[in-house]
Amino acid sequence: MILVHGTGASTHSWRRVMPLLARRYSVIAIDLPGHAFTDPLSPQRTSIVGMSDALGALLETMDVSPVYGLGHSAGAVVLCQMALQRHIRPRRIVSVNGAFLPLGGSASRVFAPVARILGNNASVARLLAPGAHRARATVKRLIARTGSTLDEEGMELYERLVCKSRHVAGALRMMGNWSLHAFQESLPRLEVPVTLIVGGNDLMVPPRQAAVVQRAAKHATVRCLPGLGHLAHEENPALIADEVASVCD
Repeated sequence: MILVHGTGASTHSWRRVMPLLARRYSVIAIDLPGHAFTDPLSPQRTSIVGMSDALGALLETMDVSPVYGLGHSAGAVVLCQMALQRHIRPRRIVSVNGAFLPLGGSASRVFAPVARILGNNASVARLLAPGAHRARATVKRLIARTGSTLDEEGMELYERLVCKSRHVAGALRMMGNWSLHAFQESLPRLEVPVTLIVGGNDLMVPPRQAAVVQRAAKHATVRCLPGLGHLAHEENPALIADEVASVCD
């Protein structure tokens, strides 16, 4: 089972899910390019297709063919794109609050170009990465916008990430090159069954979007978990691991 985190996170977000899943599966968690301690891709390759190609090449080098895929937010999009491009041929992909649909209205026209400019400018990225004394306040604001509540360890791990200018630049560059319109149009071609785990309190990806994705993808099912936010896998790892196992076993 391959685990792919979302934008701005890292493999740390699976830290409590992985040991539970490892009781049933061989688990591999991958950091997206430009995130945490990984090298960035060129700006032209920091797209859904580019990320898919990069992870596909990594799995080929590792000689690994995952039977299942588990992705959070944008990570679920990457896994589905990998399946569309035949980089992976899993029996099932499980999405935790997958960010499958474009931002609505003017936000999509303004946000992506701005993020692209900021992410491609190393000096700006260094300015945006807060110092250690401001990291906690920054993380508190960011986590509050997810609808999730994290423990002290989770907060500290995100603090480490936001203090790294390369990580901030990588996340911004990814968001700036993230075109979901073409991906949304490709969903009817997705042959792999997809289980959409949806946190009822997700403030980042509206839970109602899951119904739209379910109608577009041929083999999609929805499982709603009331009370959990966008970081559901960090809030209640045992429940997420159980949900994953129930559809993959």
